Order: sequence, then structure tokens, then C-alpha cells
Amino acid sequence: MKIGVLALQGAFREHVDVLRRLGVDAEEIRLPEQLEGLDGLVIPGGESTTMMRLMGLYGLDDAIRAFDEPIFGTCAGMIVLDRERLGLIDLRVERNAFGRQVASFEAPVEIEGETEPFTGVFIRAPWVAAAGPGVAILAEVDGHPVLAREGRILVASFHPELTDDTRVHERFLEIVREEQGVRA
Repeated sequence: MKIGVLALQGAFREHVDVLRRLGVDAEEIRLPEQLEGLDGLVIPGGESTTMMRLMGLYGLDDAIRAFDEPIFGTCAGMIVLDRERLGLIDLRVERNAFGRQVASFEAPVEIEGETEPFTGVFIRAPWVAAAGPGVAILAEVDGHPVLAREGRILVASFHPELTDDTRVHERFLEIVREEQGVRA
């Protein structure tokens, strides 16, 4: 399995490290042609406006829209995948919804299908303000959706790459395996 991690800015190295710990061939992606042959893509947290600007400059915005493998977006990655930006998941995301940098926090996240809570690291985190009918909300914090899936797209408003718990990444890899099975 080969997973790309968008490496324009943000917490891409941490995602690469988690994926490699899980035995996955993880590569940093900076150009559209590097999407070829990937089984999935992670769009990390960072600064969504900067990320969208750089994606546009390098042609990655259109290349990611055309990429038909699973995608996992965290924090800023969740923002850039929403219906108002790349349009790959039927969500409207509210940026910095939990507050500015000084309001960053950790909280237990009860994830659907998991028996133990996940420690969510929320840094200038967004939340799902509205979701279309095909979107499954998998976790909430204080009544706000923070983990969601629609088909091959998984998004989290928190940073699972900043913890030692690999369950959210494992969930993404399950989606990749599901999609590979569908195509086989």
C-alpha cells in the first residue's frame, strides 16, 4: 500500500511517521504527477488559505479533485476538502470554530465503533457546521461534529498524527482496503 501525504506545509511529516509505523509506504507529495500510483492521500493540518493558494499554484487543486482514491483530511485538510473549496465531501466547515491558537485543547473523542475514547488534539480547530445526507458523523465534541466520512473521504477536525494512538489512521487504511476490494 502506498499513501501520499500532501507536503506543502503543515504537519505532513508527522502523518508520514504514523503511516510508516503502520507499515505503509508513505511519500511526501508536492506535485500533481506524484499522485500517480497512490492508493490514498492524506491532507494534513496547517493553514488552509496558504494550502489552497499553493495547491492552485502547483495545479494540485485540480489534480486532487480528479484523484479517485481515498483521501483523509485533518484540520486544515478537512477545510480544503469541504464543499466550498475542493468540493470532495458534502460538508460546510467552520474555520477556527473552537477558538484561536490560545484556545487549543485536548479532549476525549468518542468515535463510533471504538470502545475507548481517542485523545483529540484541537489546534485552531474547525468543526462541521452542516453536513449533507450522505455524510456519516463518526464523532462529536461538545455537540459539534469532528470526525466524518462520506464514501472514500474521511475528515477530522483534530490532529491524530500528534498522538501515539494510530486508530484514526488505521480507520483510513481500512477505507483504502475497502476501495481496493471494490476495484478488484
